[in-house]
Amino acid sequence: MKWFMLPVMSLSLSLTVSGCDRQPAASSMVLEGKTMGTYWRVSLAGVDSTRKDALQQAIQQQLDADDHELSTWKKDSVLSGFNQSRSQQPQPVSENMADIITLALRIGKKTDGAMDITVGPLVNLWGFGPDKQPVNTPNQAQIDAARALTGLQHLKVIQSGEGQWLQKDLPALYVDLSTVGEGFATDHLARLMEKEGINNYLVSVGGAVLTRGRNAEDKPWRVAIQKPTDKENAVEAIVDLQGHGISTSGSYRNYYELDGKRISHVIDPMTGRPIEHKLVSATVIATTALEADGWDTGLMVLGSEKAQQLALEEKMAVYLITKQDDGFSTWMSPQFKAFLQKP
Repeated sequence: MKWFMLPVMSLSLSLTVSGCDRQPAASSMVLEGKTMGTYWRVSLAGVDSTRKDALQQAIQQQLDADDHELSTWKKDSVLSGFNQSRSQQPQPVSENMADIITLALRIGKKTDGAMDITVGPLVNLWGFGPDKQPVNTPNQAQIDAARALTGLQHLKVIQSGEGQWLQKDLPALYVDLSTVGEGFATDHLARLMEKEGINNYLVSVGGAVLTRGRNAEDKPWRVAIQKPTDKENAVEAIVDLQGHGISTSGSYRNYYELDGKRISHVIDPMTGRPIEHKLVSATVIATTALEADGWDTGLMVLGSEKAQQLALEEKMAVYLITKQDDGFSTWMSPQFKAFLQKP
């Protein structure tokens, strides 16, 4: 997902930062960089400009470390080591990775497997992983073979006072944390800001955002949800996160054309194929960016009707955009309305 600057912070259906009508105060600071195949952005208020270089370095070092742990694109990452291993014995992992996978397994169960971090073989088969884009549409035999290598029931997190372990009972199981990596990294940036004694910030990695405190105008940080279009600054809605995290999953930007069809990067684990329903965007606001990032993917896979039902059952703050013949329709849960602001 991508962000754009307005006078509020904004989020891309993208998510984007937006600000205010006046010029930013002298105490405002914006830091930016690249990580995990996307961009990170940190907006700060009330921070001395002499700290800029040191903060930039600290942020980039932390995100590089996160990428080294979670990446499926880096062959020497911790996660790649687990995926390459054919051992069915418990393998030690960090507390961070154990927490991420535990949450992902919980959301996977709540969504009846729609959010599945073992879907990697299917993601790769359809050309959205480290492997190249396929020349031809995968056939049913290839899809069935890839699906046989997936399943949350094959993955287990073991936690004790002595540490954390990850175990698989399917040797070729391949874990892909790209659906939650941006949210985790965003939360990690927030913890870094707190450690640095910074209380007013907006941090984002890709399509995940989290805020604390107020901006340089002494006003709430706000995020604008962008319309599902390639046009810049096309705002769908504006929210005040009130210290929460937000993440958007969309099917309208990350795709390619194959055999005359648009192939979405969102894969349905049940069918083994890219989604074809009309839900084009799901935005979730949650206590952490990690949780929001996990839920938005699951809701995207489920489609509009099931996503609405689950949002109501779980009392989640959710905003959905669905393609209609004459444009788009929107739906928001009662919990989301509490964050909604007037443009």
